[in-house]
Amino acid sequence: MSRTERSPRSTIHDVARAAAVSRQTVSNALNNPHRVKPDTLARVHVEIDRLGYRPSSAAQTLRHQRAGAVGVELNVMGEATSDVAHPFLVELSLAGPAHGCHLVPFASRDATPMLAGYHDMVRRRLVDAFVIADTHTGDPRPGWLAREQIPYAAFGRVYDDPSVTTWADVDGYAGTSEAVDHLVERGYTRIGYLGWPSGSEVGDERHRGWVEASTRHRLPDAPEATASQALAEATARAERLLDGVGRGGAVVCASDGLALGVLHAGLRRGWTIGRDIGLTGFDGSASARMHGLTTLVQPLDRIADHCLALVHDLLAGGSAPHTGALFIPTLTIGDSTDPTKEGTS
Repeated sequence: MSRTERSPRSTIHDVARAAAVSRQTVSNALNNPHRVKPDTLARVHVEIDRLGYRPSSAAQTLRHQRAGAVGVELNVMGEATSDVAHPFLVELSLAGPAHGCHLVPFASRDATPMLAGYHDMVRRRLVDAFVIADTHTGDPRPGWLAREQIPYAAFGRVYDDPSVTTWADVDGYAGTSEAVDHLVERGYTRIGYLGWPSGSEVGDERHRGWVEASTRHRLPDAPEATASQALAEATARAERLLDGVGRGGAVVCASDGLALGVLHAGLRRGWTIGRDIGLTGFDGSASARMHGLTTLVQPLDRIADHCLALVHDLLAGGSAPHTGALFIPTLTIGDSTDPTKEGTS
């Protein structure tokens, strides 16, 4: 094949596959050849020439002209995770100095992750790397960042490519499982569930924790329902859910926002939350604290520190870890799981 016939879209993945090496080895062959064995180095360069691969100019610029900054998209986190978006940004900002960087926030007018903002940050040479959040199936960002050889860490697993390990996430399964354990310990025996519609990886994992913990405790069948984070919808779905759970039962929720819907539905009936209906949320939001909800708190400080450590290591030429990091949430107990709580009326 002549040079004019070569595809201009050859990527580092293509070279790595053809040379039977990792992406990091190809990167080292281009930028740190002293780290690569001579025979491997020669093989990689043969494939680079054959495929006509040219490293991303954006990635090369970021590598040699450091900005000392990490980009973070402000509005990427959807409504399901909005309770942790601002606290996570704060924790990233606090952790930045320890990792020799500062945060550069950016946003777009789109409700879902788009690449335009990332292109712009790279084009303007404002950042060295990114921390991305709210990862999901079909997310275009991890693939583009990998092709452009731009270091990144993800708050959330990279579902489309399980081989990616530069992520930190919360163990939602362990969280809702612990919530069931806690409710059983407090004496609740009929435990329902309010979650998000199926298809959300985060939501499906939290649902699985409730299912398997209920089975492990041999609890009687209890109803479940789904709703969006909208309070009116969550309250409406909770009304029907409470009919099935009954007074003296409990509800595990996939988020604090959903738990507020159950709380409103219970108060409308004149029930005392805790005594008449046990209730747990997830995310440790300010709203949960305000209303005395038992909730699962995400260790956002540790997640932020881990993400920035990953980025720092990658920028220094280090390799990705063998596995991603899964963090266990902490159950913070409030009045909503106190069956002895007296009513206020």
